[in-house]
Amino acid sequence: MGGAELIGKEEQEAVAEVIGRGVLFRYGFNEKRKNIFRVLEFEAAFNKYMGCTHSLGVSSGSAALRVALAALGLKRGDEVITQSFTFVATIEAILEAGGIPILTEVDKSLNMDPRDLEAKITEKTRVIIPVHMLGVPARMDEIMAIARKKNVPVLEDSCQACGSSYRGKKTGTIGSLGTYSFDYVKTLTTGEGGMVATNDKKLYELASYYHDHGHEHNPELPRGEDAHSITGFNYRMNEIQGAMGKVQLERLDFVLAEQRKHKAQIKKAIAEIPGIEFRDQPDPAGDGGDTLAFFLPEAKTAREFNAVLAKEKVDTKILPSAMNWHFVGKWNHIIQFCPPYRTNAWPQSEALLKRSIALPISVRMSEEQISRVIEGVHKAAKEVF
Repeated sequence: MGGAELIGKEEQEAVAEVIGRGVLFRYGFNEKRKNIFRVLEFEAAFNKYMGCTHSLGVSSGSAALRVALAALGLKRGDEVITQSFTFVATIEAILEAGGIPILTEVDKSLNMDPRDLEAKITEKTRVIIPVHMLGVPARMDEIMAIARKKNVPVLEDSCQACGSSYRGKKTGTIGSLGTYSFDYVKTLTTGEGGMVATNDKKLYELASYYHDHGHEHNPELPRGEDAHSITGFNYRMNEIQGAMGKVQLERLDFVLAEQRKHKAQIKKAIAEIPGIEFRDQPDPAGDGGDTLAFFLPEAKTAREFNAVLAKEKVDTKILPSAMNWHFVGKWNHIIQFCPPYRTNAWPQSEALLKRSIALPISVRMSEEQISRVIEGVHKAAKEVF
């Protein structure tokens, strides 16, 4: 659960202070708010943490994706390449922008397969969206090399990997734009909320305009006299979210460190079990640590393995517990918008996902909880193998 596990006095005081001033809107009302702008402060702190120059707080991770696509100028009918294993919001944002989702296979990292990415780029491709699933960075060197060769911008979906990194750079800061989610189950939470990050001033300005009905935010003019050159919508972050985000950001490194420690302990204890193959790690040092994923020899084995885990009260995370919301092969309500318009078009991904198990790793795992997970996995292996 990441940041939600640590919600406490600091968040309560930060939120109460905003409510006490009576201004929850991120813009204007300078005198009443005493020139205190918590969203701006959160954005500045996020820039420093991520090592980027511009961040924009928005209302959710889904909103972040939609706003970033608008900043990139996506037009109706443009193709956007992303991956078949992702949260449904990645696809929904493309559809909301009028784009056509082209989905790649995932490889054993459970992220975008660069070989399939290159095969699916066409003259209609306008954006590439790799998704850093379950805290693990995608193969960004290969993805960026392909994108540069084809002259296509990369928008990183880092909604499940806030704080993760790839070869020393935070995920979400490698491509043209990055997006993050701060919902209740993320490593950093504001209840709902999200962020768009970039090092490109023009992209930031376009994102800022779009997320606030097209307002150009000229500090020399009253808000009601502000100019507008593009259309937009309301995807603004509010001051309560900004205040809470500031507090949460200060302990993000602690959250990541604890998750990584607990994951390493469990991984070491089950590593010698025959028949278990751990997920590939493009950069092990950059893993956010909130999930331990592994493959079993076949789908039938994975189903049986999961049944024993459930009996032992060992939870799973997305695989297989929520695959309905994370794999295009389960999306009968959306497949009519995703070429080639059939749910069996990603056999490599489907085969990998059906034999996968993902264990959630939390910040405040007790030794008793860790032991229960380890013992549950060993018992499942003994019964199934």
